[in-house]
Amino acid sequence: MTQPKLSYTIWFSQRTGSTLLNKALASTGVAGDPNEWLHFEHKNPDTLKIDDLRQIWECGTTSNGVFGLKMSFEQKWIDAFRTMFELPAHTSRAEVWSTAFPNCKHIYMTRRNKVRLAVSWWRAIVSGEWHRELGDIPKEHEISDQYNYEAIRHLANESMMREAAIEDFLTESGIIPLTIVYEDFIQDYERTVMKVLQFLNIPSDCVSVAPPALDKLADDVAEEWVQRFRRDNQHQWENERW
Repeated sequence: MTQPKLSYTIWFSQRTGSTLLNKALASTGVAGDPNEWLHFEHKNPDTLKIDDLRQIWECGTTSNGVFGLKMSFEQKWIDAFRTMFELPAHTSRAEVWSTAFPNCKHIYMTRRNKVRLAVSWWRAIVSGEWHRELGDIPKEHEISDQYNYEAIRHLANESMMREAAIEDFLTESGIIPLTIVYEDFIQDYERTVMKVLQFLNIPSDCVSVAPPALDKLADDVAEEWVQRFRRDNQHQWENERW
């Protein structure tokens, strides 16, 4: 396959709505299929070849030449592309990325409430339920006793470090991404998708967006964990912040 005419990367941490956005954009038929192709198609960056990259382009590109990818930042992939294309050490990371994914634009997904993010992440880990298709019957989980303060605190910290790595990558090259905030996205689903198409300069006059493909997973157990973590994390604080 030839190179895509336009590429974009959705940079995300866990539990920020990236899969919901992926499915919504793919449903338009004009915005590629921004999935985690680097992980799905070729998990080992050390052995990555140009033919592997062509396969990735093919998986994520729609007939209008638009390629989409979503990615939680990992330096090892940039190093692999630098080696593959024999780029000098002084080539910026953004230039390396755009060599692999031509004319690349950047979308940054975040979530304001990192406690709820971390609880959602931990709930997914202990339940094994990462997504639920809209209309599916909720799975029965006996996880109420699986609260773990240290695990949730670790995931909150990890999400912040992942976002810091993304922000550092973008800031390094003066990239101003389209920022999508989870809390706003779920409140204004279709308009957010259309905003992405506008950002990518993709004509959208005749484009339709499928309804949300995923159902909400948050439940009473998750809310109980949020409130418990809120109390535990501020134990003996003189001035509680939340």
